[in-house]
Parts: sequence; C-alpha cells; structure tokens
Amino acid sequence: MSNYDFDLFVIGAGSGGVRASRMAAAKGKKVAVAEELYLGGTCVNVGCVPKKLFVYGSHFAEDFHTAKSFGWQVEQPSFDWPTLRDNKTKEIERLNGVYQRMLDNAGVKVIDGRATLVDGHTVAINGEQHTAETILVAVGGWPFVPGIPGAEHVIDSNKVFYLEEFPQRVLVVGGGYIAVEFAGIFAGLGAHTDLAYRGPLFLRGFDQEVREFLAEQIVHKGVNTRFNTDVEKIEKHEQSLTVHFNDGSSSEYDCVMYATGRKPKTTNLGLEQAGVEMDKNGAIKVDGNFKTSVPSVYALGDVIDRVALTPVALAEGMVLVDHLYGEREKDIDYSDIPTAVFSQPPIGTVGLTQEQAVEKYDEVKVYRSSFKPMKLTLGETNERIMMKLLVDGKTDRVIGAHMVGADAGEMVQGLGIAIKAGATKADFDRTIGIHPTAAEEWVTMREVSEVISKS
Repeated sequence: MSNYDFDLFVIGAGSGGVRASRMAAAKGKKVAVAEELYLGGTCVNVGCVPKKLFVYGSHFAEDFHTAKSFGWQVEQPSFDWPTLRDNKTKEIERLNGVYQRMLDNAGVKVIDGRATLVDGHTVAINGEQHTAETILVAVGGWPFVPGIPGAEHVIDSNKVFYLEEFPQRVLVVGGGYIAVEFAGIFAGLGAHTDLAYRGPLFLRGFDQEVREFLAEQIVHKGVNTRFNTDVEKIEKHEQSLTVHFNDGSSSEYDCVMYATGRKPKTTNLGLEQAGVEMDKNGAIKVDGNFKTSVPSVYALGDVIDRVALTPVALAEGMVLVDHLYGEREKDIDYSDIPTAVFSQPPIGTVGLTQEQAVEKYDEVKVYRSSFKPMKLTLGETNERIMMKLLVDGKTDRVIGAHMVGADAGEMVQGLGIAIKAGATKADFDRTIGIHPTAAEEWVTMREVSEVISKS
C-alpha cells in the first residue's frame, strides 16, 4: 500500500494534464488533477477551439461575396458580434462538461483551485495539503504583454474572446500564429485592421517563401501590415486609443490586441522552494522522460517550452504515463510535426523549411505551384494558392511540404503521414490525383522548379 494520498497528482487540467491523468487512472493508479481556471486548458477555452470558431465566422463575408458569382443573390449581410461570442461560449461550456465527465468516468479526482508545490511529494491547495508519489506540472502558458506606457489599455489572446463590443478599428501587435490569425479574424468580421510587427516579416521560423506569399495574400483580405514597426506608448481617450509608433507616426483605434508571445505559467507555483530548476523564461527544465531536477516531479506541455502545440502535449502525456506505469516502449519524436496557421488564407506545413533543408542536405530539389482556386475562378479576386515540395536530391525522399491556401491544414495532415513514413517523390508521382481538387497538385508537380546544391 502506498504511503501517499495519490499515486499521481497533476497540476493543470489542460490537454497534457488531462491526457496523463486519464491514462494513469486507466492503469489503476490513484490520480488527482487540480485546476484553478477551466477544464481543457488554453486550447479548449481561449485557444485553438474558440479561435477556429472565430475563423469560420469571419470567413462568411467572403463566402457571401463569392456566392454572387455563382448566381446567388444575397442581401447585404450584417454581422452580430454578441451572437458569435455567446454561441462560442456555449460550445466551450459544453466542452468543459465533456472534460469533467471524461475525468469522472476515468476515476480521476478533480480539485478546483490553485495548487502549489510544498516539496517533491506534497501539494497545497485550498488550505489543505495532499501527498503524491509523483507530481506532474502541466500548467501551460500565459499571454505576455511588454511593459510599455499604456499597456493596461490593451487586450490579450485571453480577453479577446469575451469583448463586450466589436471594435471597428483594431491594431494587432505581434508576428506569431495568434497575431496573424486574429488580424484575419478582425478583418473578416468587418473591422479596419492593422497588424504591426517589429521585425521585417511575421511567422519567424516558417519557410521564407511561405511567409512572403502570405504577406502578399492577407493584404487582399483587408489586413494592413506594418513591418519593422513597434509601439512606443498608448494613450486612452474617452472613445478611442491613440497608439504612438517608433517611426514617429500615430493612429487611432478602438481596440489594441497584443499577441507578442506566451510564457510558461510558473510564477508563484512553489517550484523554486521545491528545488525544481527552470530556465530564465520560467520554463521547467526536464530530461528526455519529462523528469525535472526533483526526481518525483515531472512536467510537460507548454510549461517546458519545447513545442507549444496541443497534439504535442497530448503525445507527451501518453509517453510519460508509459514511462511511469507502462512498458517504457513509447517515445516522442519532435521531427516532422505537421502544423497549421489559421490565417486567411491558412498555412499548412510539415517537415523542413527550404532554409533548413538546404542547410542539412547536399542537394535539394524544390517543386512549386501557384494557381487560382477553382472556387474563385468565376469571380474577381486576387487570391491564389501556393504549394511547395522539398525533396532530398540523393534519396528522392520528400523532406518538406508547405501550402498557403484553403484547406491547407486538412491536406497537410495527410502529407504528414507520408513524410513520416519516408515517402519519396516517386511515390507521390505514382499516386493518382483526385480531379478536380487543389489537393491533386501534390501528386502532379513533376517539373523541378529549382535545384539547390552545396557543390
């Protein structure tokens, strides 16, 4: 019999924490999970799920416009922000209930409140202490807003989902996933939208050609990009905000949203007192099995700042449980992780960027294609699709696939399987396409656009 209250105590009921809790309980372990905010974590409540719903909602204006070219006579549509906001909230509340039932059915004890570490085997919550053989920290991250003058007047990626009124003039500050996605959401819903980023081009780390192509496309979607631009201060007036930029200009907005990154949510969690080592940015240091500097304390998900994606946290949770209570046969491979940016148009990408491929391989063959989507050929639009395959010139193996265009994420998920399995360009060429689709372009790009060789 264990001398502890629980075999596993999980702090944080986000994607990784919930998955680890359920899997451990399924193996007969006594498990508790503590959550101070909402079940499902960032992804379900103020991240992936509500954001995707907003993306869907913001695209209808374009669909109404496109419908005219197919003969549909649509009256001038109007948008009601409270309907979208409140319907989104109802769906999130439904999902909160789903998570509660999943944990209950698994036999996991859910404790509402903020848990902190007392030592390597003890957690304090709601004035009580609980002991556990193993503690898992999976508290995720939190939006970061720099301390500029007037920062108290901005909103972040948590607050944006609950705005009382929809703003007509919006500034989005940042250059990552969230910034680019919400710039498209605001513009699609009818707001005058500026996107300011301090660097020369957003989405650092993505394929350069993809970044450049998207920068061209989102302008056609109504997003005004301001690169190499940063905010110096924000002044609040009765009905507006005046934003002063570092180039000496200033503009008036109804809303300023900062999407300048997220940091691990480790402040005042008791980690230092328990002896858990962290990086300068607050991320918890772990080894290959997610063990911290304290042998009985583990961590995973966004709080370890490896790959901040929900499916990665889920995979980490399953690998950890296998390591703790299983056969120790599972492992996680962080290479070739498919991902999508739900910008407008969206990005789908898997494998190496062209820059990474050229650095790693002696010869890289590049296959490119750009065309107008069939759905938009009957109307007047400048939107185009871009697809790109990267192939190792020596082995013919496909090492990267990148797309900007409708359904990019849906397509690249399947391509991720092929690339993970080691498919070659010849395998792609032997595959018969589905016609007429944009997806068939992946198997009909036969002409090499460029060969990049180190020799």
